[in-house]
Amino acid sequence: MSVRYRKENGTRIWDWKEAKGFPSFSVSCTGDSSYRGWYMIALKLESGSRNAKWGSPRATVMPSFHLPMRSNEVKSSVLVEGIKSLRLITAIKTPYLPDGRFDLDAYDELVNMQIKQGVEGIIVGGTTGEGHLMNWDENIMLIGRTVNCFGAKIKIIGNTGSNSTREAIHASEQGFAVGMHAALHINPYYGKTSMEGLVRHFNDVLSIGPTIIYNVPSRTGQDIPPGVIDTISVNANLAGIKECTGNDRIKKYADKGMVVWSGNDDECHDSRWNYGATGVISVTSNLVPGLMRELMFGGKYPPLNSKLMPLMKWLFHEPNPIGLNTALAQLGVVRPVFRLPYVPLPLEKRIEFVNLVKETGREHFVGDEDVQPLDDDDFVLVGRY
Repeated sequence: MSVRYRKENGTRIWDWKEAKGFPSFSVSCTGDSSYRGWYMIALKLESGSRNAKWGSPRATVMPSFHLPMRSNEVKSSVLVEGIKSLRLITAIKTPYLPDGRFDLDAYDELVNMQIKQGVEGIIVGGTTGEGHLMNWDENIMLIGRTVNCFGAKIKIIGNTGSNSTREAIHASEQGFAVGMHAALHINPYYGKTSMEGLVRHFNDVLSIGPTIIYNVPSRTGQDIPPGVIDTISVNANLAGIKECTGNDRIKKYADKGMVVWSGNDDECHDSRWNYGATGVISVTSNLVPGLMRELMFGGKYPPLNSKLMPLMKWLFHEPNPIGLNTALAQLGVVRPVFRLPYVPLPLEKRIEFVNLVKETGREHFVGDEDVQPLDDDDFVLVGRY
């Protein structure tokens, strides 16, 4: 179809010449010199018959519909094997400013401490990092920033899981687009699905890039049974499983040659050295990354494991990340700011942590300041951010 413009006695006329599937017609308009107040005067069909019927142009029909970023076009920048070999992965804390926004300076320092102490990977926006308290813009921004600042030194695993398959796919596409090395995916929680639904959910997200499947029934309300893992294990993008149900399950997977990380710090020494786990995805390593590295790299070390046990039990006295958030604030490496619904541990538990630091050795903990119990009034609780 071609268009020709002409002017006759002050009237502007556009002629549309016939193209396949479209009739020819003319449109004439009048208006003032400023092109305001144009009015349609006439529409004349000239397709050979004054009785020809006008049909609106049809929308272009695509052979198949995809979002602009198609999952089969988004690939991770590292091979799955690069994730499978990781022994110590920290589920990194997300620190906040007093108004509830991310404290990126403190965050960068936390990540640097992990790198200096030999941690091999970090989970961004996981349970510990409070990804469930972020919107997706915050989540993807933090993943992208972490990749940009630290991606050459440490593996970045973004928590892009969701109980909505659609959201999990979209977030994973975005996460890989900004450069994350792998995704962490939980099974759909609250609105639980069937075993077949779990398989379909995981296969869809696995199609996007290297993925760690995270099984924590105490939070989701539903176990991912070995049968589901066996079914999806043929997918080349399955990097491994973060398993929180105990060492018997870990051994089952390890005996089949699967990569599995312990999700329980208080079990991880035995998981690694007695049950075949590749390593641990740890909360405690936020505080003592060097000691956790020794636990995962140095062979069986029961004395060190026993030494760390009181700290681990203290950390999980209340649901994670309440203990960790409190401890890092007491160590002076993050501001004492909590996004609700999390609140700090009470004073008696904070005093207990001061004593634990002294017994373990302050030099093993992150940061340089003396550990403090802090007053209740020092903490800022933010509900709107």
